[in-house]
Amino acid sequence: MAVFVMGDLDLPVRGRTYREPEGPHSLVVRGRDLESAVQHLASRSDCCALAVVGLPETVPDMAAFTGRRLMLVDSDSERLREFAERAIRAGIEVEWIRSARPPFERLAAALLPVGAIVLAAGSSSRMPGSQKLLLEFEGKPMVRHAMESASEGGCHQVVVVYATDDVRAAIDGDVELVHNPKARTGMASSLQAGLRAMRDEIEAAVILLGDQPLVGSRTVAALMRAWRREGSRPAVAVAQPHSEWAPPVVLARELWGELLALKGDAGARQILQGHPELLDMVPAPGRPDDIDTPEDYAKIVRLFPRRKPRQRV
Repeated sequence: MAVFVMGDLDLPVRGRTYREPEGPHSLVVRGRDLESAVQHLASRSDCCALAVVGLPETVPDMAAFTGRRLMLVDSDSERLREFAERAIRAGIEVEWIRSARPPFERLAAALLPVGAIVLAAGSSSRMPGSQKLLLEFEGKPMVRHAMESASEGGCHQVVVVYATDDVRAAIDGDVELVHNPKARTGMASSLQAGLRAMRDEIEAAVILLGDQPLVGSRTVAALMRAWRREGSRPAVAVAQPHSEWAPPVVLARELWGELLALKGDAGARQILQGHPELLDMVPAPGRPDDIDTPEDYAKIVRLFPRRKPRQRV
């Protein structure tokens, strides 16, 4: 989605344009130019979100903002509260930041919301006698680490795609659950179930594997920051040695059509393979090790033993 910057703001965000764009877009404007922004909203029903930096003295008619997401940035707490209360009373989804300068990360996150899809419907075929996603790591089932990394990393929506009731029971968190009855056909069906569950305002999805407990929230946040920067490519993944990459991977909505056409055990790698122009590989904290075998599991337990609680004297 394009981000239309009205005026002299320097906002190096993905999709930035200083010309009125075609198609769905977000708008960023200084409060002193809010009247022009209201006129733009009146003529463009495809303007989905508005960020106002430095609020004007007078609160405008909130009818112009109905049906759009609204972000307010100002250093004056009283003015922020007045604007936000008026917006809430009008039924407008609003977020506000007390800041004298436009905070890039928060603005970029509000204008380009990213969801997460945790793939947790695998059969654990190489882990005999157990469902690997339920194996404990640091005191909780492995699948919960991926789910919590997505949520704590700043994803606006978190969807866990599962196939069995035991995995569903282990999730027990504030996430959306999507059952995939076709999980045995391969990864593509799970990926597609997650994409179909993404809300309309979500501009990209972080794909996480349920068997990567060493991927933390900082990994997810680093990938989203890289994807939201001006000039970034449609996909961003964790850089590995020898010009390789590993999930998690951020996939822009513009790639979803191709992903929805995949079959069998195919995933994002099949779309990105041979197309370096689509992918940025960035260094990120955490480790993308996936746990497929008993030896893999034994290795991470040995390397990262659970900390024993301290005993009080």
